Amino acid sequence: MPCTHVALLRAINLGPVNRISMKDLTAMFAKAGCGDVSTYIVSGNVIFTATPALADGLPALISAQIEKRFGYSVPVILRTAGELAKVIANNPFLKAGASENEMHVSFLADAPEPGRFQDFDPARYSPDEFIVKGREIYFRLPNGVGRSKLTSQYFNSKRAVVGTLRNWRTVNKLLELTKA
Repeated sequence: MPCTHVALLRAINLGPVNRISMKDLTAMFAKAGCGDVSTYIVSGNVIFTATPALADGLPALISAQIEKRFGYSVPVILRTAGELAKVIANNPFLKAGASENEMHVSFLADAPEPGRFQDFDPARYSPDEFIVKGREIYFRLPNGVGRSKLTSQYFNSKRAVVGTLRNWRTVNKLLELTKA
């Protein structure tokens, strides 16, 4: 039985690098067998329906197609609409009353290995904060993502996790679009 998913592509259409039109991206998902394919903004958010079996192989398939056609490697991370709803419901910074303008989520391809952040000194990045919960890293960045030292690049390279960051407004809008 098909269900609604969101694909989150990392680092496309950021300035002049890794350019992919949303029309091309939509066509890739449709050709792969997905239904009701749509995109949200030009930064790599794709909403679609697919069976669980199709969705399981989709990240590798779409990533390979992008590399073949455009020549660069782009991780593709999936969440079901239900998983996205849980991400929103479980945001510890929202529960603590943080401003929605300060919150971001990094969606990880896999849960980090136990102890991956054990030696991490959060005070070093104050006032920025993060909390790892399952396959997400929740951020509170009071001075904005552009001024933070807690970058996706840091987590991807130094902590050996593959993820892509979205601001809280985008996360909420994506969930809203899964219900459309």
